[in-house]
Amino acid sequence: MEPLITHTGRAVALRRDHVDTDQIVPGEFCKRVVKSGYQDALFARWRAQPGFVLDQPAAQGASVLLAGESFGVGSSREHAVWALRDGGFTAVVATGFGDIFRRNAWNNALVPVDLPVDVVRELMDLAESPQGLTVTVDLRECELRADGRAWNFPADGRSRRLLLEGLDVIEATLRRTPLIEEYERTRPAWLPRIPRGVFDARTAAHPAAPETADVAR
Repeated sequence: MEPLITHTGRAVALRRDHVDTDQIVPGEFCKRVVKSGYQDALFARWRAQPGFVLDQPAAQGASVLLAGESFGVGSSREHAVWALRDGGFTAVVATGFGDIFRRNAWNNALVPVDLPVDVVRELMDLAESPQGLTVTVDLRECELRADGRAWNFPADGRSRRLLLEGLDVIEATLRRTPLIEEYERTRPAWLPRIPRGVFDARTAAHPAAPETADVAR
């Protein structure tokens, strides 16, 4: 992953509250087994309706989505975040997020910016004005800047640090390989082991039971 420190982009307003993950990505698109290529899935049902905001010329190229209250509620599908990223968005500004959506967003370099209702509505008004609105999301300062003003937003400490360093959770885990290997060397011998690079679903699901004497010890 590339480090994400600041992002500056044009904002587009989606004036809808309680947008759930099925509205972001309808369930029929969740049969795909890849993590990219979901541009056509993003808000697919709404985009079938004439005049949807993201299909307007002014919305083309926008990378900051301004939404209403409780964005990303509903089922835990990670596809919703993948689709927003594939749709060109780097940040979603809303008042409240679904807990799982928020975690999925941080894990996939989509910044969930949680701001008060009155601030988001004011930003929407500016985005819908003839001159439009450019927004800067600063992860180092946990700050959103627009229209000559700034607002702080909450950020998960570990997730923020990983984005600043350009790491995903797997890369962050691999950085601790020496500690993991040391733990593996000292763990009890009777615990099941999987040699690196070898995985058998049958033995992983049903590991051999330890000897009675080992359990007693």
